Amino acid sequence: MNPTSQWYQQLIKPTWAPPSYLFGPVWTVLYSIIAVSFGFVFYKIMKGDLPKKVALPFIFNIISNVAFSPLQFVLQNNLLASIDIIIVLITIIWFMKAIFPYYKWVAYINIPYFIWVTFATFLQINILILNL
Repeated sequence: MNPTSQWYQQLIKPTWAPPSYLFGPVWTVLYSIIAVSFGFVFYKIMKGDLPKKVALPFIFNIISNVAFSPLQFVLQNNLLASIDIIIVLITIIWFMKAIFPYYKWVAYINIPYFIWVTFATFLQINILILNL
């Protein structure tokens, strides 16, 4: 077991926390959804079929999503990871609202992403509080 895994395993987690082995498959599905839907949006923006401002919440979402693992597992900072995942959740809501008038299916296909990140946000905040 690497030091990062060992650190995370030693954290106090709520009883309703899913087992660690579940995160990989869930994120594999979610990243597939993200790749298809975000790729479509950026393609449409580059073609001129969508206003460039629609890209903003998608860009912030990608940045904050990518930042989570280093904050949580490299820095081992539950507070920064909690703040970051809240930003991820806010940007999901933002991009879903931004794209809905143009391509509703992009918002709909990201509902599982929204649900999982909502759950993960509550989990992360609980982990933060339990380990203060």
